[in-house]
Amino acid sequence: MPVHVDHEAGLAAFGSAVDALLTAVNGWPEQAYWAPSHCRGWSVVDVVVHVHLGLQEAVLGLFDLVEEPADTDAVGYWRSSPPATDPQADGLDAAAFVRRVAAAYRRPSGAVAHLAATSRGVLRAAGRATPGTVAFQGHRLGTGDLLATWAVEVAVHHLDVGRGPAVDPPAPDALALARRTVEELCGAALPASWPDARAVLLGTGRVDGDAAERRALAALPTPPPVLG
Repeated sequence: MPVHVDHEAGLAAFGSAVDALLTAVNGWPEQAYWAPSHCRGWSVVDVVVHVHLGLQEAVLGLFDLVEEPADTDAVGYWRSSPPATDPQADGLDAAAFVRRVAAAYRRPSGAVAHLAATSRGVLRAAGRATPGTVAFQGHRLGTGDLLATWAVEVAVHHLDVGRGPAVDPPAPDALALARRTVEELCGAALPASWPDARAVLLGTGRVDGDAAERRALAALPTPPPVLG
């Protein structure tokens, strides 16, 4: 069954997700940004750069209104990869590009400051976006659904940067959306005893889990990892 998020709910979740991430990564000692994240091969500053690059693309999608009906929803979006602009590139190329961009900053905190400045502009733009259907990365989806996918993206990467230094948790509404997305992609609800953050980390393959958790995951119609 399609999962649709209305514009205002998507906007609220997106805004709280971004605000929470910025609060979480602001003001660290420079060396702390080099700590490993839950994204394999990426440090915290690499994740910050990845989110920054993604938000730049997301804001453009919010204004590409189309008249055709939506062909996907807030969960279906995750079932396919964005169309490639370079047919010879793969996921490793994309990960390496992010690392090169992160390395170009004189200090890691510069990447955080850049993310903060861009995020303020993105949030202002999102608040002015007209509800409707937009074209984004080869899909057509409602603006609420697009905003919801980015709330999920930011919440998951918020969990990623929390692997090393202790950080404040993601925004609850964005984290709840992330859990629902993971469960829909897995084809069943995850155990209610799992907190949302743990469920998302397990469902996305960020952590392996203990024996009982691994058994529960293996029994799902579509076992993790989902969401990439």
